[in-house]
Amino acid sequence: MDQRESGEFAYRKVYRYLEALIEQGAIDGSGKLPSLRALSRLLRVSLATVQSAYHLLEEEGRVQCLPRSGYYAQVTGRAEPAMLARHSPLPAQLMLEQMMLGQERRLARQRASSLAPWEALGRTRLRTALAERYTRSSSQYWRAENVQLAPDVQALLDTLLVGLALQGGTVLVQSPCCWQVLRALARAGMRVLEVPVDNRGNPDLRAMARLLGSEPVCMLVMPSCLGMPQGRLVSPHYQRQLGQLLGQHPVWLLENDLDSEVCYRGPPRARLRDWVEPRWLLVMGAFEAAVGGEAPYAYVLGHATALASAFADREYRLAPLRLQALAQMLGKRPIEMQLAQLRAEMQRSTECLARALESQFGQRVALQMPQGGRMLWVRFRQPLLWDCIAAALAGSVLHALPGWQFSLQGRYTQHLALVWLGDQLEGLQQAVERLAQALEPRRGRSASVIR
Repeated sequence: MDQRESGEFAYRKVYRYLEALIEQGAIDGSGKLPSLRALSRLLRVSLATVQSAYHLLEEEGRVQCLPRSGYYAQVTGRAEPAMLARHSPLPAQLMLEQMMLGQERRLARQRASSLAPWEALGRTRLRTALAERYTRSSSQYWRAENVQLAPDVQALLDTLLVGLALQGGTVLVQSPCCWQVLRALARAGMRVLEVPVDNRGNPDLRAMARLLGSEPVCMLVMPSCLGMPQGRLVSPHYQRQLGQLLGQHPVWLLENDLDSEVCYRGPPRARLRDWVEPRWLLVMGAFEAAVGGEAPYAYVLGHATALASAFADREYRLAPLRLQALAQMLGKRPIEMQLAQLRAEMQRSTECLARALESQFGQRVALQMPQGGRMLWVRFRQPLLWDCIAAALAGSVLHALPGWQFSLQGRYTQHLALVWLGDQLEGLQQAVERLAQALEPRRGRSASVIR
């Protein structure tokens, strides 16, 4: 499968191939799908690419992985909430993907005439590049051995919790919480306590202090600067106060840095990590928000030796050329220019979506323009029927996530996180009209209200 044959990358081609197998029923009666190695040979792509496609289908609930057996198609008649679509990248994001793949092709040509140990080289160079990128001064610095890599956020959190012996413990999160983190914590069996934020995206520090004093909290998960799904920047004043609060409670802080690169004005200078004791600090990041689905890798920075040992024990096999390509991108000036363009495109996209929603719904919706990201957090002043919404928006340029997906405590039942996946205003208007029709009250409607 040659990536040059079309504008669609291998990751999405494998996903679409498996999607077609599931929809057409081109599998045996058991619903079993091809193995990773079989599909890798058939489509001539790497095992990591096939694994990423399967992981997305598994997140969407369309595929189940059974230990020592393989992957099986899941058939369901109910419209389940899907994760944020990873197709339809913005032009700048597509340029970043192409930049990465171009670097990878050049490295592949070099490898053909070299005896260098590429497996270790890619990992080492990316860890070094990330350590340099996060180092800010002689008192706030990182080394390559402080950086650990994983195939995705779920695998990273699983390994982190095992390494620090936190499995099954109590974790405190800002609510609403990034769906990737929330789902990973739930799958890991953590007890999750949620602290709500105000309209400006700042956490309730009194509630947080009360929970830290009364509950056996072992870790906090807080945004580095940009809280999702609202897309609001946390005030430096609140960050400083939170740092002072954590000085009284020796618990781990996992700083969520997954979306910092997509702040519209660029990542702010002040971060939560600036106010926290370094030995209790963990910083989690990933490449997908900026580079796209071809780079699903996640990373964590931390000084704990137990963390390094846990990741060494797992021995994740990551594509070495892709890791090295990402390392080279991080050290080049063009990536900063592309990131600036990506932020501008995301801001224009959310502004257009906000105008279309306000024009269609008027006072029936409450929304606030985000300060980063591609997602718009919208509160509707009426009950929401998720089955009807999912059916109405299927195949449209408007992707919706139900608000309760950002909480484990049944909150945000009248919220939707909306993302415009297209670039034509006509298509956006049609999608918003379809959403309005789905929300119209009808007699005898049997679909269940969003829980």
